[in-house]
Amino acid sequence: MKTADPLALDRQVCFALAVASRSVVSVYRPVLEKLGLTHPQYLVMLALWERNPRSVRDLGQALMLEPATLSPLLKRLEASGLVSRTRNARDDRALDITLTAKGLALRDSAEDVPGAVVERLGMPIVELESIRDSLTRLIAAAN
Repeated sequence: MKTADPLALDRQVCFALAVASRSVVSVYRPVLEKLGLTHPQYLVMLALWERNPRSVRDLGQALMLEPATLSPLLKRLEASGLVSRTRNARDDRALDITLTAKGLALRDSAEDVPGAVVERLGMPIVELESIRDSLTRLIAAAN
């Protein structure tokens, strides 16, 4: 009996994660297009809908993104009228990100996103929650 090749592509966690990520994001794409958001912008909005306002540093930590990655996203969201960026009153080196009335109102439409994604995936919600929980543990272990 031949031993499984440890370098076989289909045995790699990194490969499965990369393909799963691209595939799931592609499921979100048409749903988010109706809101005028890209997937990364949607993640920023989710963080802001949880807590508003937030500093750029706090957003970066919540989203696990570097400021250089986050800054262009915030500029595009500001250009779309969804957020405003202002200097922090206590620390002028810090930027605060605040949802505008338009950004707050978008939350109502966004409430349909999770259900639409679950429907498009065609998997039981309990299985998706289990995958999410496993991925959360994997992220913690990798960090």
